[in-house]
Amino acid sequence: MRALIFILPLLALAAPLSAEPGLPDDAAIGRALDEHPSVQAARARTEAARARANGLRAGPHEFTFSGSYIRRSVDREGKFDEYDAQVSRALRLPGKGRLDREIGAFGVEAAENLAEDARHQAALLLAGHWFDWLSASAQARVDAAAVTNYAAALKAIKRRHELRDAAQLDVDQASAALAAARLAAEQSGGMAALARSRLANHFPALPLPVEAPDVPMPEIAEARLSQLRDLVIANSHEIAAAEAEARRMAAVADRTSKDRLADPSVGLRVFSERGGAERGAGVVFSVPLGGSHRKALAQEAGASASAARAEEQLARFAVQETADADVTEARYRLAAWHRARETVEAQMAALGKLRRGHELGEIDLADLLLGERMVHDAFRIEASARTEAVRAITKLRIDSHELWLAD
Repeated sequence: MRALIFILPLLALAAPLSAEPGLPDDAAIGRALDEHPSVQAARARTEAARARANGLRAGPHEFTFSGSYIRRSVDREGKFDEYDAQVSRALRLPGKGRLDREIGAFGVEAAENLAEDARHQAALLLAGHWFDWLSASAQARVDAAAVTNYAAALKAIKRRHELRDAAQLDVDQASAALAAARLAAEQSGGMAALARSRLANHFPALPLPVEAPDVPMPEIAEARLSQLRDLVIANSHEIAAAEAEARRMAAVADRTSKDRLADPSVGLRVFSERGGAERGAGVVFSVPLGGSHRKALAQEAGASASAARAEEQLARFAVQETADADVTEARYRLAAWHRARETVEAQMAALGKLRRGHELGEIDLADLLLGERMVHDAFRIEASARTEAVRAITKLRIDSHELWLAD
């Protein structure tokens, strides 16, 4: 019987490729990310922050108009038309306007960075679903190749049985192996279809080919890993957003502290009494007298500013952990793929020996089928390890903004 040699070429494994093959077109990725709801929501919040900043720049106070009209009746004097009108406006005390402008500017800066981080998270989500599809499709291709090989083996065994050169047990064993391979192919094909459906549902703007592209070879230099790790921290919008929010909350605390001395209101009042017999105009002035409520608000704002500073430090810790974890995962995924590739080569060499032994009558069919199964498993493990290695490298490149998120 001819050996059940997998059609997947090992020569392809030897060809070094960049990480770009196997990934969607950059322009298509950009459109898909821009149209993702999380990105659109974050950009809308940025517009809201800009509008809020414009309002803070203008200030919270507006002109207030008040007035009254009275028809008065006085015994033995007659009836009189009387009215009064007043226009007033509160004035921000010195220093408050500057703090309001800072609060608005830092709010816009935080929102812009959060919008960029939302795009970053959407890119990671897209990459995750993309590699789920590639991984499942690679497994399906391995399983389809196994079905083809087991079908050819069964055909050869049946022919030998007709020639009385093989027992019925051999036919039964080959049939069982083919049935198991078909089951695995159905399952992996279904997983590939499911992964593609999830990708299409999460990113409907991303055009997908009918068949998933082949997973490229994971290839990256050690020095490049270290460089990308530093870029993860340097280009982090999460840290930038936390810094801006901490500054905003510090400005809010200062502004609330200044509000313990309330803004005064000044205005102009005119009036007419006794049908115009008495007329007048003057300036009015009022100021709220702050108490325990304003003091409590100032204390609350100060505590919130302290919390924002702590959250900024927490963001730095999280990004540092992400950078180190990305590099660590990329390294061990690459190492695992190299071992998986060595396993495929060793299993293929062993399969060749089993084939020759079977042809000489020294190896039973059951042992040969076991060898074929081990080769099948080795190819599945290699495909999975290759996908995970490229996935890890791609995540590092996205987190560093080197891929899809270039500023």
